[in-house]
Amino acid sequence: MAKRKTPPPPALPHVALYLRVSTGRQAESDLSIPDQGRQLRAYCEAKNWPVAEEFIEPGNTATDDRRPAFQQMIDAAMAKPPPFHVILVHSFSRFFRDQFLFEFYARKLAKNGVRIISITQEVGDDPMGVMVRQMMNLFDEYQSKENAKHTLRAMKENARQGFWNGALPPLGYRVVAAEQRGERIKKKLEIDPIGAETVRTIFRLALQGHDGSGPMGVKSITNHLNDNRITTRGGGRWGVGTVHHTLTRTTYIGEHVFNSRHWASQEQKDDDERVIMSVPPLVDRETFDAVQRAMSLRNPRAMAPRFVTSSVLLGGICFCGLCGKAMTLRTGKGGVYRYYTCCTKARQGATGCEGLSVRMDLLDASVIDHLENRLLDPKRLATMMDNILDRRSEWIERRHRHVADLRKRATEADQRLQRLYLSIEQGIVDLTDRSLKQRVAELKAQRDAAEGDAQRAAAAIDKITPALTPDLLRRFSEATRQMFRDNEGAYRRDLIRAVAQKVELLSPFEARICGSKVELLRTLASNNGVESAALAVPGFVREWRALLDSNQRPLA
Repeated sequence: MAKRKTPPPPALPHVALYLRVSTGRQAESDLSIPDQGRQLRAYCEAKNWPVAEEFIEPGNTATDDRRPAFQQMIDAAMAKPPPFHVILVHSFSRFFRDQFLFEFYARKLAKNGVRIISITQEVGDDPMGVMVRQMMNLFDEYQSKENAKHTLRAMKENARQGFWNGALPPLGYRVVAAEQRGERIKKKLEIDPIGAETVRTIFRLALQGHDGSGPMGVKSITNHLNDNRITTRGGGRWGVGTVHHTLTRTTYIGEHVFNSRHWASQEQKDDDERVIMSVPPLVDRETFDAVQRAMSLRNPRAMAPRFVTSSVLLGGICFCGLCGKAMTLRTGKGGVYRYYTCCTKARQGATGCEGLSVRMDLLDASVIDHLENRLLDPKRLATMMDNILDRRSEWIERRHRHVADLRKRATEADQRLQRLYLSIEQGIVDLTDRSLKQRVAELKAQRDAAEGDAQRAAAAIDKITPALTPDLLRRFSEATRQMFRDNEGAYRRDLIRAVAQKVELLSPFEARICGSKVELLRTLASNNGVESAALAVPGFVREWRALLDSNQRPLA
């Protein structure tokens, strides 16, 4: 009889060790990672499993996959064939604390023949073992969220007591040790003289300008800083958004807001969740309030408070065509007659301005008649829309070019990353080089950021709805006409003010209505519930007249 051949023993799986701690403080203490490594290597020795690679993640959370060593391990595991078939962790929470992402990567690895094994939570690969693992992951995720909740509560109390919770301090401040409580060193913010001078310069330019040239706007301040080589803290150039954020940040009057945004979505939190942390002020409150008022007055949407609840239909938007000042209300015959009168003439007499005056009811009726019968004509609306639709097309084209540029940057970063990996494989780059991991992380961050920005920009393009149709314009016009006929003053007044952003009286019988074409249609559409693709394109040109005489109309 022929002897049976004894099957060869199964090959021992090659193992990749993944070691992670949640905070940089744990990584620096040199306790958790060495202990994990010791236990993982002992486990492999007991099973005679050869260790192929070791991936160390110092100070990164497991609630997401934005971890350099983790991504490096996943890339290696997805190779054909993979250099290892087991990823060994101390516990499943070291791999992920998000149940959905854990299962996503577990299935992705399983398709390439790579398993995830925990030395403290051993489960099988059968359906029962998978279910037990999923329950463990759900508990880990719940525990992570509970820990985050308690940690945030402690951080809020720490901020209430005036202590700094970490992160990069605002421009003009630096972090210093304040006191020691047990093993913890409490830190506070103190004024950084160099950065503080830059902040004070920005506020001074906003109020006084350069060498007394007069108040400067955000864009002018930005240009001045860059032209005079006043750099940011990192040595870069200033941007309009950064200057605006500096001018509106309450930290500089000693009230730093902690916990103002959600960490993941960056959405604003409710006021009751925010904590005001006391810090040394850089500017006084009077200066800060003066800057806020100046910025508000330069806001084209702003209106004097007295006009917000005024019953005067054109209050705040009617101006004298001779001196450019506002028209104010004057009455005659004991209030029987009401007029729009030049405020300059009313205060200074004829020497200040010859002045214009017109009956309020006539000007109000003329403006409403013009807006209702001229601007809201569907044919005229369609003509007005042509330019906006062209601008929308130009905007879409620019966004497509921007998306292509972002994707190009992502590809270039990925190519540099691949060349770096090739250099490592060929032995050109020394693996012990301390800057290697940092360079890999930088390239991955550049690639991921460009890819993320490209996706968001592409999504913004997809949200643009189709162009307006004649039927939509007709319904748009009819609904708005109905609003203009509404004698309820407040609603009609707000609508008029939004549509006619400026009414300039040229003579007792002639007026010019100015406004933003896009803002006109945006406001009406939002009130009528009519959605328009063109309204996605912002516009800031105040003159929407197609022809010079198109909205110059006799008052009576």
